[in-house]
Amino acid sequence: MAQNKQSNVVIVTIAVFIATFMTAIEGTIVSTAMPTIIGSLHGVSLMNWVFSIYLLMTAVATPIYGKLSDIVGRKPILLIGLVIFVIGSTLCAMSNSMLTLILARVIQGIGSGAIQPLTFTIIADIYPLEKRARILGLNGSAWGIAAVIAPLLGGFIVEKLSWHWIFLINLPVGLLTMALIWFFFKEEKREHKKIKIDYVGTVLLILILLPLMLALQNIGSNNVFLPLGLVAISVISIFAFIKVERHVSDPILPLDLFKNKTFVIQNLMALLVSGFLISFEAYIPTWMQGILGLSPSMGGFAVTPSSIVWIFGSFWAGTLIKKMAPNRVIYVSLFFLFVGNGLLLLASPTTPFWYFCMLAGILGCGFGLTITTTTVTSQTVVEPENVGVATSFNTLVRTIGQSMMVSVCGIVLNTALAKGAAENSNISVDMMNKLIDPQTASSLPHQLLPKMRQILFSGLHNIYVAGLVLLLVGLIFNAFELKNKKILGSEQESIEG
Repeated sequence: MAQNKQSNVVIVTIAVFIATFMTAIEGTIVSTAMPTIIGSLHGVSLMNWVFSIYLLMTAVATPIYGKLSDIVGRKPILLIGLVIFVIGSTLCAMSNSMLTLILARVIQGIGSGAIQPLTFTIIADIYPLEKRARILGLNGSAWGIAAVIAPLLGGFIVEKLSWHWIFLINLPVGLLTMALIWFFFKEEKREHKKIKIDYVGTVLLILILLPLMLALQNIGSNNVFLPLGLVAISVISIFAFIKVERHVSDPILPLDLFKNKTFVIQNLMALLVSGFLISFEAYIPTWMQGILGLSPSMGGFAVTPSSIVWIFGSFWAGTLIKKMAPNRVIYVSLFFLFVGNGLLLLASPTTPFWYFCMLAGILGCGFGLTITTTTVTSQTVVEPENVGVATSFNTLVRTIGQSMMVSVCGIVLNTALAKGAAENSNISVDMMNKLIDPQTASSLPHQLLPKMRQILFSGLHNIYVAGLVLLLVGLIFNAFELKNKKILGSEQESIEG
């Protein structure tokens, strides 16, 4: 979208980075304060919903905001999202029970659904394609930085202030971001005779995403029919959605996007690699604490090289996209991901800390290459009026990939722990859970620790076997993109489906 020359690109970029970091850290900082929150509000049985409902609402809202931003503009929709997020944060801080906290997280997640994709979309608007990759990389690295800072910041806030400030801190940050966007981001007004909202398509899209995300959250539950029933609702809604969207003049998710093979394959790669990414970021700290006996902060530092090298991988992606087709850039990224995953599979219970820092750097390069390439390509191969919805869809599939892999990893690890406990009468699953926390691990019988660490290692090893499968599937999908066209020419080339 054309930008008015009055836009201050530097200040708008800073505002975008702040907004991204605010939502990124919110997804992880709450976990640090959760023991204190439970002690204050009680309701431990509802704890998982504090996390999952935020993710659910973010995923559901993302494509809706993307379409609205294409209709009425980025600025008003981002400001609306920021207002909703700040209101949700305030209500979270005011919560006096777990139920009210969960309801407030619903509002917060709805706001986050606008912020996450629109920050990437605004970058596409204000930067030319040849500069976009490195800026997207810097913006995307906020998630990795947040993963490292969140435990430290969360611990400090809970200890020195109270858990309420975990949410209240978003007020000044959110208001600052709104002010910067309001005064320094200028859009050319869009000329529309009449704003047409695809209400039926919106409802059907919600009926696709909400049951699907709930099903992913409930995989492995005792009630096997619950996730199956939810998936059935989602599948039926997909068929209804396709039928309706074919006859709508301005669909919320244009089906023509899926006629573009490059767009489809790049988003499949984003989904698969995001799934592998979460298996690395979520479970390497578990390895550090449960097997090596390190502190939570050291567990976080083990993945820090990934965040740092991610930035360089993104910069490199910007260079490679100028020289080769997106699918060939993905082959380069897959090389680093296969090497990093191979090193994970070769690791043993005695593998030292530095080894994981090394492979984290290798994986970070692969993540930076993949996520940046898929985002830039998704924005470039569609018509300008669909950039917002295309970026939002890319964000959505990454969220789905992470949710899917979180569930798979949980099943794989829990199965290994249960099997290990069943084969050793003096070891229980409860003892295995204590092993993961160094503070509680000290209370376990020392003679059992080597065997327990071997059981935990087996489960984590199996997770990265599953990660290898994801990468192999990605390699196969990428091979289907046979049109080796660059998306950058002297100015910009579009890729035909």
